[in-house]
Amino acid sequence: MKKLIPVLGLAIVAIAGSATVAQGRIQSARASAEVCVLLPDTKSSVRWEQFDRPDIGAALKKAGVSFVINNAQGDAQKQRDQADQCLANGAKVLILTQLDAGSAIAIQKAAASKGAKSIDYDRQVIGGIGQVYVSFDGHAVGVLQGKGVVAGLKANGKYGSKPVVAELNGGQEDGNSFLFKGGYDSILKPLYANGTFKKGPDQFTPAWDNDKARTIFEQMLVKTGNKIDAVAAANDGLANAVVSALKAQKLKPIPLSGQDATPAGVQNILAGWQTMTVYKAVPKEAAAVSAAAIAILKGKPLKTTGTVPNGKKKEKAILIAPTSITKANYKLLFTDKFLKRSDVCVGAFAKYCK
Repeated sequence: MKKLIPVLGLAIVAIAGSATVAQGRIQSARASAEVCVLLPDTKSSVRWEQFDRPDIGAALKKAGVSFVINNAQGDAQKQRDQADQCLANGAKVLILTQLDAGSAIAIQKAAASKGAKSIDYDRQVIGGIGQVYVSFDGHAVGVLQGKGVVAGLKANGKYGSKPVVAELNGGQEDGNSFLFKGGYDSILKPLYANGTFKKGPDQFTPAWDNDKARTIFEQMLVKTGNKIDAVAAANDGLANAVVSALKAQKLKPIPLSGQDATPAGVQNILAGWQTMTVYKAVPKEAAAVSAAAIAILKGKPLKTTGTVPNGKKKEKAILIAPTSITKANYKLLFTDKFLKRSDVCVGAFAKYCK
């Protein structure tokens, strides 16, 4: 038996090694990688694991670039530790979706001290030193959300009766939250100012936490005596928190925006509980950030769409246009293969799909 133990150990190592190769991405924290992808969490959106991880991984693998993909599960210190491990293992490019500006700046400075470059992915690191910001046009996302709320109020006949519009924003630690809010406020503020709409409660949601969002919206309902006629919600998770609270209070659906075109968001749209969502074709974003990382690795120029403000300086950017999704065009998500019909048209929601 004693002679079998080391043989068995070698067999296990061999199996583990072959599994790593078969999966197409580095699993071991000790393995070297040219590109280190730092994803934020699984709570703010399902996209990070459902789309970003496999899409970025596939693009880098196709290019023959070694990589590791980490998810910090909402822990900023964990993300810093993951970055430090990547840098210790020789990473040359960090693709970073920040959890907060302070930790993100520290990560980027640590990378620079090791001669590595960093990319702001989906969330801009304000005050950071990233080589490029790759994302969707956040202001345009918010504009679509604001227009969706207005369209919903026109459709249900409340546009002309001074409806109360609440705003349920993303996390203040995420610069994108301000881009989205700036977008829908550009539509809503003029309507508040001229008395067409009445401005209701307006609050940010710490860390985009959906459970906290429901509590916040329930408090909004209490504060207004349930008199909220529409909500500009920053993404589908927050929108679903609104839906859950409305159902719990046995209230009717109200115009409600969203973002990310998640299966749950589309189901809420089909069932009449959500007015719209914003489709951000993550495969396009993943392809863009992968191409940027590869270009940086090879010392080639970046193909950007322009620059965006970052504090007192300008940052190179690759911005992708978003698309509004409603009942009228939700099937685009299926034809684009962003979602499967079976992800949406199931159970109680199957009757809404034609």
